[in-house]
Amino acid sequence: MDKEKLKLFKNALAILGLLIFVVIYLLVMKIVPSIQTISQTSSEYKTQSDILAEKERLLDTKKQAVMKATDTNLTGTKEMYKPLESGLDAEGVVAAQFDDILKILKANSIKTRSIKYTYNPEDDPFVKSAADKLSACTLDMQMVATYKNFEGFIKDLYKHEHFLDISKIEIIPYEKNKTLLLINFKLKLYALKV
Repeated sequence: MDKEKLKLFKNALAILGLLIFVVIYLLVMKIVPSIQTISQTSSEYKTQSDILAEKERLLDTKKQAVMKATDTNLTGTKEMYKPLESGLDAEGVVAAQFDDILKILKANSIKTRSIKYTYNPEDDPFVKSAADKLSACTLDMQMVATYKNFEGFIKDLYKHEHFLDISKIEIIPYEKNKTLLLINFKLKLYALKV
């Protein structure tokens, strides 16, 4: 009888051991994926936090640049262009500035379809009030450019050392190729008479 009890005890112990093993196995199979998911989520969180910190730093840098540019623009207004030679007509006075605009167009790979010139337009407030002191030229341009090239052109105009006035920008994406823009652009150039 002791042998039978011992055999039953051993069988019960084996079943209990197997049951404990199965329970531990199931717990491990349930817990390990959760730990892996938590670890992966933690890693992704750190990566995204680093990306966010970098973007915030870049945004702060850009904000500072914009503030500096705005401060410069507000405190240091641009001067009117002054030609080297005296006694020139309106065309001669603004010729050097027009040459600068052509160089900016070329540097940004912008194609001009047409340019119409109007010297000393009568509706211009500067010409009305100081026609004896300055000359003006309105450039009415039709251009073709990519978005990036046009952005560069606008930035270069903003950096231009002399006063000029962008009075109209009309942008239409080209029907056959949406990466190209058809641009109607009106720009006024001013120069002091000497």
